[in-house]
Amino acid sequence: MDSQGQTTSLQRLQNVEKRIVKVLELAGGVMDELASPVGPRKDLVQNHCLEFMQLIKDIQVALRDEIKSACEYRPFEKCDYGPRIANEICYKKVEFVMSQLDAMKQTIDEYNATD
Repeated sequence: MDSQGQTTSLQRLQNVEKRIVKVLELAGGVMDELASPVGPRKDLVQNHCLEFMQLIKDIQVALRDEIKSACEYRPFEKCDYGPRIANEICYKKVEFVMSQLDAMKQTIDEYNATD
């Protein structure tokens, strides 16, 4: 991820943070309205609740997108270290087996030569 992509991601997350603050302010506004001695104003509570729900949906979508973009970022995707090491280990195993087979062949040849 380049620095421009990181900045963009950080900016998007800062926007999400601002939405969360707004959601909390809306919830606080509804609580104040419900606690009002003259009673809650229905239209105000309804508008705050609608805005609250819309912001919650927007936050969920934004966070889901950020998670998906983070999962798509794989800096070591083209790294061949694991397969290369596995190949070297297999090569060493084959060398060992070949040396054992050579030793067995030598033993058989020596056995046949003594007969």
